[in-house]
Amino acid sequence: MRTKFNSFSDFWPHYVAEHSKPGTRALHAAGTTASVACLLILLAKRKWRLLPLALVPGYGAAWVAHFLIEKNRPATFDHPIWSLLGDYKMIGLMARGKMDAEVKRLSQDEG
Repeated sequence: MRTKFNSFSDFWPHYVAEHSKPGTRALHAAGTTASVACLLILLAKRKWRLLPLALVPGYGAAWVAHFLIEKNRPATFDHPIWSLLGDYKMIGLMARGKMDAEVKRLSQDEG
């Protein structure tokens, strides 16, 4: 069942709960990084028709993580834009070493 969110800040705790395991987050980061690299390469080479292929590593890694590690449904199915924003926010927090603390903080808020 699709949950309705009124803002990204309402969506964020849901996103974090759906990405609670480090393996899920690592696969998201690897897939998103690979997708951005593919996108930049395809743009640089002006391979316009191949641009949709840049989505494959990102979504592939994320969906594997959700189905096999997290055992949940990817948020992108119901909230594609906020999910994409969540991916980048999560990766930014991971790069600064703050994502584990964010998971812990939000899981304590729920309990």
